[in-house]
Amino acid sequence: MNCKEAILLMHDYLDGDLTGPEAAELKKHMLGCAGCQERYEKLEKAGALVSALKPVHAPSHLTTASIMQKLPAPPKRTVWMRWPRRHPAATVAVIFLVVMLGSFLTMWNEDTQLVVHGSDLEQVDFKGNNTVVIPEGHTYKGNLIVENGNIEVNGKIDGNLVVIDGNYALASTAQISGDITSVNQAVEWIWFKLNQIYALFVH
Repeated sequence: MNCKEAILLMHDYLDGDLTGPEAAELKKHMLGCAGCQERYEKLEKAGALVSALKPVHAPSHLTTASIMQKLPAPPKRTVWMRWPRRHPAATVAVIFLVVMLGSFLTMWNEDTQLVVHGSDLEQVDFKGNNTVVIPEGHTYKGNLIVENGNIEVNGKIDGNLVVIDGNYALASTAQISGDITSVNQAVEWIWFKLNQIYALFVH
């Protein structure tokens, strides 16, 4: 028997689980090995100390039930606090929409400058600071968006016309092949902006 095997058997011997030939072989090894004999004596002393320790009993008035009753109740979580943890993606989307709506409303209240969006602006004239004119005999090709101003259509628009926070006037010579959309309410304006953003992501 070598020292490694002897060390493994020492614990079983101290617990009283080692008998017969293995116990005799362990004793024989320890008689000839000072290192294993010293290790065995240390283990034996440690075991004696552990068995000498008496279990400490808690006072009779301290029971598990009495301790649990004295603990503060856990804070109740409301349903609306649990929902964001269960649906993080939806929570981010809702926060994004709230921020976007807030910024759109701010822009709606603050933005009063005339803005014209289109691809064929050579066919467009301007009258004053807030009026766009499609002259008679001119054909504007594509969609035209006028924000914070008015438009007078005397010629032709080969596309859609969108007027945001403004008015449009059609002469008897005016022709518009697409739809005319007038956005004068904040909610309609926000919906229009969201559709624009969606169109950018789709295309």
